[in-house]
Amino acid sequence: EVQLVESGGGLVQAGESLQLSCVGSGFSVDDYAIGWFRQAPGKEREAVACISNKDGTSYYAESVKGRFTVSSDSVKNTLYLQMDSLKPEDTAVYYCAAGDLYTALVLRSRCIGMNSWGKGTLVTVSS
Repeated sequence: EVQLVESGGGLVQAGESLQLSCVGSGFSVDDYAIGWFRQAPGKEREAVACISNKDGTSYYAESVKGRFTVSSDSVKNTLYLQMDSLKPEDTAVYYCAAGDLYTALVLRSRCIGMNSWGKGTLVTVSS
């Protein structure tokens, strides 16, 4: 079965950087839609950044464009989220997600259908 394990969360100050990692097993990052979602207290879970390596399509939430970069390493079967210029509003639990391309879809404007999730890693950005 698909399993996802995130790491890299922590406490940082505004303006600093952090990189999250997600090691996948039971699937290949080259064949699935993969990405990152986040959830802050009192808010719905939202897509942050997703990629489909099959067609090279990426999705980024408007609030993180130019600051976050999603990437993957086929050899390590690992997903990454490089977060630069962090803001207090980026504070949330970040979840790694994946979906078979028969179920999930990554478009420039949407990232939907993910059905496998990691347990989450907390990112706290102080001012």
